[in-house]
Amino acid sequence: MSQPIAADPGARLPRQIPFIIGNEACERFSFYGMRNILVQFLVSSVILAYLPEADREGAAKHVFHSFVIGVYFFPLLGGWLADRYFGKYNTVLWFSLVYCAGHACLALFEASKTGFYTGLFLIALGSGGIKPLVVSFCGDQFDQSNKHLAKVVFDAFYWTINFGSFFASLLMPLFLRNFGPAIAFGIPGALMFIATLIFWLGRKQYVRVLPTRGEDPDSFANVSRTALFARRGGQGRPGLLVAAAGMATAVLVMLCFAIGPSFWPEKFDFVISACIALGLLILLGGIGVSMQLDRARGLHSDAAVDSVRAVLRILIVFALTTPFWAVFDQKASTWVLQGRTMAMPEGLWWWPGWLVKEAGQMQALNPLLIMLLIPFNNLVLYPLLRRIGIEPTPLRRMGTGIALAGVASIMAGLIQLNLDDGAQTSLAWQIAPYVVLTLGEVLLSATALEFAYSQASTSMKGVIMAFWYLAVTFGNLWVLLANVAQHHPSVVDGLAAAGYGQNAFFMFFFAGFAFLAAFGFAAYARTYPMQDNYRVA
Repeated sequence: MSQPIAADPGARLPRQIPFIIGNEACERFSFYGMRNILVQFLVSSVILAYLPEADREGAAKHVFHSFVIGVYFFPLLGGWLADRYFGKYNTVLWFSLVYCAGHACLALFEASKTGFYTGLFLIALGSGGIKPLVVSFCGDQFDQSNKHLAKVVFDAFYWTINFGSFFASLLMPLFLRNFGPAIAFGIPGALMFIATLIFWLGRKQYVRVLPTRGEDPDSFANVSRTALFARRGGQGRPGLLVAAAGMATAVLVMLCFAIGPSFWPEKFDFVISACIALGLLILLGGIGVSMQLDRARGLHSDAAVDSVRAVLRILIVFALTTPFWAVFDQKASTWVLQGRTMAMPEGLWWWPGWLVKEAGQMQALNPLLIMLLIPFNNLVLYPLLRRIGIEPTPLRRMGTGIALAGVASIMAGLIQLNLDDGAQTSLAWQIAPYVVLTLGEVLLSATALEFAYSQASTSMKGVIMAFWYLAVTFGNLWVLLANVAQHHPSVVDGLAAAGYGQNAFFMFFFAGFAFLAAFGFAAYARTYPMQDNYRVA
């Protein structure tokens, strides 16, 4: 067995890294530039003008979270195409062009429901398609000799994401207010074109890991299939029955959506139904494979079987992060709508009233704090923890991040209770939940980029990264399901009797959900075996 090459203390960053970082900065500006004004635009646009005014906020939230679900679903497609057929570079380039077309639709069809929603679909497809690949493509530029520099780059990568997000979040609400949607959506489109150009300019310097072409006998799918169908003397196939139940229930869910029986909730649209079906397939299919995985030994290599076992363990980690994303993505929907009912703190000496004129601009706090917290954590917090005997392992950081999302949601809920009581509340109070949520994001999301790459085997890096982003899809699914549930007449009556508003209850519910997930994450992390799957030079 070949031994990994020892890290070279004198190693330098690969010269192609600036092209990837520059591409990411511009792409993130384009994405957050349109994402962070989407709810504000929809609430006042002609696209939702057919609805009563009281229903437009709820509809805008539904469109927003459905869009986010699409963005984080399509990484499955991008990861699969890259790993099996086109490679990461080609897949990123072509999906980026689709991405540009989507931005053009938003700028051109602001008054057309069909045109605007087509643009959202193309952006979800393009952004989702490249999302798992740019990160893993960045990781491909490193090997065992310089992998110690990868953490620095992954942190810089995440810092760059937020550099673009900061200026987009700060400026685009003002452009929407002062110049209209065509300009506000057109500028992000221009930045996406620049991002694509920067990525293309580095084409001759990239390390390109070739895709796995043809049928791999030891692929995840083949090993899983063998495990499910293999017979063992005197034993049944309970795992196959569990996986089949997952398939059957997924089909049943989609049939219910298509037929619409009386017991099926009217508001369970295609997005919700498809996500539920996918979740059932992954959950019950994974359980079934896990129950019979050892039956694949002897028919496949031990390394292949162990790789499948590792993937299943990773998926459990990812699943436990979904409540964090349920809280996190509400800062661009529920929190923005909350901010629109709060008072602008013009009288505070430290408040930048000359710049901050819209509640939606509060979202700029998130990337600004991230740019400050990442170096603070690396230079101050983590060394301090190590000196007192606490190792800030990736799993410890991620678990703490989930818990902090719960704390932030409680803070937002307390603000909402104050608003529901009729008190005039300063927008400055939203700073507190933004700070706590951002600290949680730094601990979870920035860490997870490196974690997901390092845990995946060579042939599965794109797909594993796609599964990581799929966690965000299911986080937003929780939001859609809760939004449907809280409008049920029995829930409305119960909240009225208890004296709670729907938004406040919504926030407290997800706080409890996040705390429960953090507890489960901590318990599972104690038994999780860490992997080291960086490329050997």
